[in-house]
Amino acid sequence: MQLKAGTRLQSVTCDTQVVVVKAPDGDVDVRCGGEPMVPVDETPDRKPPAADHSNGTQLGKRYASDAAGIELLCSKAGEGSLSIGDEPVPLKDAKALPSSD
Repeated sequence: MQLKAGTRLQSVTCDTQVVVVKAPDGDVDVRCGGEPMVPVDETPDRKPPAADHSNGTQLGKRYASDAAGIELLCSKAGEGSLSIGDEPVPLKDAKALPSSD
């Protein structure tokens, strides 16, 4: 699927919804719960998340993969975990604030 910043996707395995913050060039296989995500305007056929892809997503958290060049913002939490193909997309680390000495 070709993505661009601002694209909203939803999972077919749980309630997870994400907004694309940073998108790579070319097609990307964004998944949640082991199944490909679909645009939010589609009505998905629900499937249960795969056992190895059910670590959940957290509302308001960013998930990023430097290797894939993608960053996703979770706008609705769910049971499924995000991946690019079978490669998990980890929770993005928070930036350290400068010290106020």
